[in-house]
Amino acid sequence: MPKSRFKLEQEKMPKHVAIIMDGNRRWAAKRGLGPVEGHKVAAEKAIEPIVEHALKLGIKYLTFWAFSTENWKRDKEELKGLFKIFRDGLKEQAGKLNEKGVRLQILGDITQFPKDIAQRALEGVKKTAKNKKITVSFALNYGGRPEILRAVKKMMEDGVSARKLSENLFSSYLDTAGIPDPDLIIRTGGEMRLSGLMPWQAIYAELYFTPTLWPDFTPAKFDEAIADYQKRTRRFGGGKFTVYKKK
Repeated sequence: MPKSRFKLEQEKMPKHVAIIMDGNRRWAAKRGLGPVEGHKVAAEKAIEPIVEHALKLGIKYLTFWAFSTENWKRDKEELKGLFKIFRDGLKEQAGKLNEKGVRLQILGDITQFPKDIAQRALEGVKKTAKNKKITVSFALNYGGRPEILRAVKKMMEDGVSARKLSENLFSSYLDTAGIPDPDLIIRTGGEMRLSGLMPWQAIYAELYFTPTLWPDFTPAKFDEAIADYQKRTRRFGGGKFTVYKKK
């Protein structure tokens, strides 16, 4: 485990950390830059260090929410700039991630993106499919409610009967099939809401909100979130009453 000013315990390390990357535009505005410049700095400077740090910490699953279904409402020029960032990132990062032993996954409906972006994303998933060090998922054109609706439609198409329906079966139809539910969800940028990230999967996730804008979110800030997580007691609705009597 890398050195940290926080005393992190390996046995309490979360298995899956999901990050809502918020604050790129505010970061850019504070510096007199346009929104695309904020997204560009975030993509080029913030993501890779967190992936590398998570690898060192032994975290097995890491999710980045990069583009929501609501982000289509943004200005055309900003969307155009985002698509270029996605193209460049998928082209350059897929190779780097593969070399690091990263397995790449995509959450969300990428069919609405330009075909070349969707194709590069799928190629990255295929290229890294056999890697096992860490699974890094990028949520692209992702929304929690659309994900649930997609799952229901797939189940209907497969003729799943109400009698056979179970939580495990339903989970297997979600975008996150094969990925454990997040233990910790981090949101940067100061907002204190999930905005639709994994409504099915996040029911027992620990939530961590930080005012730090995403381009300024460093491995040290990541450690701070992990340290806060490790102080919490996760009972999942259970736990013994004697715990409270001792307080």
